[in-house]
Amino acid sequence: MAEQGAGPGLRGARCVPWALGELAEALGAGYDGPPETVIERAAALDEAGAGALAYLSDRRLKDRLQGCRAAAVVLRPADRGYWAGPALLSDNPELTFARAAARLHPAPEAPPGVHEAAVVAPDARLGEGVHIAAQAVVEAGAALGDGAFIGPGAVIGAGAEIGPGTRVEARAVVAGGCRVGARCRLEPGVVVGSEGFGFARDGARWERIPQLAGVRLGDEVEIGANSAVDRGTFHDTVIEDGAKIDNMVQIGHNCRIGAHTAIAGQVGIAGSTAIGPGCTLGGQAGFADHLQIAGGCHFTGQAMVTRSIDAPGVYSSGMPVQPGRRWRRSVARIEQLEALYQRVQALERAVAGEIGRGGEDEDSATEDGE
Repeated sequence: MAEQGAGPGLRGARCVPWALGELAEALGAGYDGPPETVIERAAALDEAGAGALAYLSDRRLKDRLQGCRAAAVVLRPADRGYWAGPALLSDNPELTFARAAARLHPAPEAPPGVHEAAVVAPDARLGEGVHIAAQAVVEAGAALGDGAFIGPGAVIGAGAEIGPGTRVEARAVVAGGCRVGARCRLEPGVVVGSEGFGFARDGARWERIPQLAGVRLGDEVEIGANSAVDRGTFHDTVIEDGAKIDNMVQIGHNCRIGAHTAIAGQVGIAGSTAIGPGCTLGGQAGFADHLQIAGGCHFTGQAMVTRSIDAPGVYSSGMPVQPGRRWRRSVARIEQLEALYQRVQALERAVAGEIGRGGEDEDSATEDGE
């Protein structure tokens, strides 16, 4: 590390400068250029100025390197010729850049301790180095692992468990009896363990079905702001290790999300649906209840999934944007499809009848000839 100083960066993020050679060694990457080159922050390719590190992962953007003033650029060895300055060399520039940015802008270290304005039950179990911020609530029997961070106004329900190194950010909720693994991150407003959407009909009214199970999150799960994961009815809702969930996502009761699946914003997954490992769900995709989705499936934005899928692949539905007049004509024609279908059926029956009658006439003529 070039020095231990930490100054303000983009949006106030802490900056820790590194020397190019030391950063390459820490990342397991190659480098080309003076090893003492000081890198102070991460930046976008078109905005990188003196002291900044940028990256090029798509060769089609190589023209943006012209006039770039970055201290160094992360790129593939095969693309070295596009950039004359110092470079970090990696077969996966985006991943290497992400790891570099985490070292250049480390998360603020919260001092261990319980704020005087927090409310912590006497029988709550707190690990070493736990930070509990102002107005946070930790209820009876809850357990916080070593180094857990509980942000301002966050609520940890009775008997809930938070794993080591997990961050529960401001006003997030982990409801009673739910378990969160190690090194997870719950962004502001996340609710883990809300009541599942289960109701029974009583004539014209609805009566709630008790939701008696909880939610289990594996290790290194991240859930974006204002997303909700409902507790199960009789079996826990489960999100497996390494799953990444964007903002404003709804995961219904009894669902299971496979390891390292990524879910983009505004996705809705109805109850008791299981999504396999390594899937990607594009923004606003919707999933009906009680589906089984194989691992390795990739759904594009606004996909409407109403049946189980047992083979990996890319799946799409919905219609891309088009000029308004063309869209209105298309909608008008969609509304005419039923009438068109009935006409085609009638024509097919008529043709079939004509063929049948023609066959009978030929048979009769043959008989007459005999």
